[in-house]
Amino acid sequence: MADRLKDKTAIVTGAGSVGPGMGNGKASAVLYAREGARVVLVDLNLDAAKETEKIIRDEGGICMALSADVTKADDCRRVVETCVSEYGGVDILHNNVGVTKAGGPVEQSEEDWDRIMAVNAKSMFLMCKFAIPEMEKGDGGSIVNISSVNSIKSTPAIAVAYASSKAAVNALTREVAVQYAAKNIRCNAVLPGVMRTPMVEAQLQKSYGGDPEEMNRRRSALCPMNKQGEGWDTAYAGLYLASDESKYVTGTTLVVDGGLTGWMPQVEPS
Repeated sequence: MADRLKDKTAIVTGAGSVGPGMGNGKASAVLYAREGARVVLVDLNLDAAKETEKIIRDEGGICMALSADVTKADDCRRVVETCVSEYGGVDILHNNVGVTKAGGPVEQSEEDWDRIMAVNAKSMFLMCKFAIPEMEKGDGGSIVNISSVNSIKSTPAIAVAYASSKAAVNALTREVAVQYAAKNIRCNAVLPGVMRTPMVEAQLQKSYGGDPEEMNRRRSALCPMNKQGEGWDTAYAGLYLASDESKYVTGTTLVVDGGLTGWMPQVEPS
């Protein structure tokens, strides 16, 4: 299938990548462009957004890169205003930014809690605040929020602030979906499971220590499929929710986890 997003304009936050490879946001931005959307690529790191921009433009797609801190209202307003000025409106908002840090309530600092909640949940609230009025001016729109299976299931690596922030994303998704359903503005969440992305690779090195390859082996063993997902898996789920194929789907949480949430392994990896 081609041109599933033809004539639509999408904002993708977290459209860059912290290292080589395809993260969830980068893959989504590239896929949306391949399916015909004009894409505004938003990232705190402009160079990372420009890497994604180059991929899309080299393939003949239409896009522009913007640097923004989406935990700040003024930056979120500017992103939406630039999108409207450049492309005439907003049809799709893909909220992807996210950070994590291991630790429970005793180990996690107050500063870490505040930062994780701001990046993972407040950013999506702010982007919705400014994008929804523009969607109301048009024929509606689709909001895709990237949550996590950690919002509904604990994992061996306890990360209380991350899990709490992603549960907040699910609630935000539900409330927006209900409030704006009659205005043809849909809001859904994608819940990725254990994914092998550049951000995860960096986090394994930074927060959990040890041998990254061994950590990846253990992460893969958590899944019935015995492998981790990749950014493209998240991207294709987002594409369905962003497209008109899901025109009667709103307020849902779409789990993309290789069966992780429904499985209890015989031996938990240590």
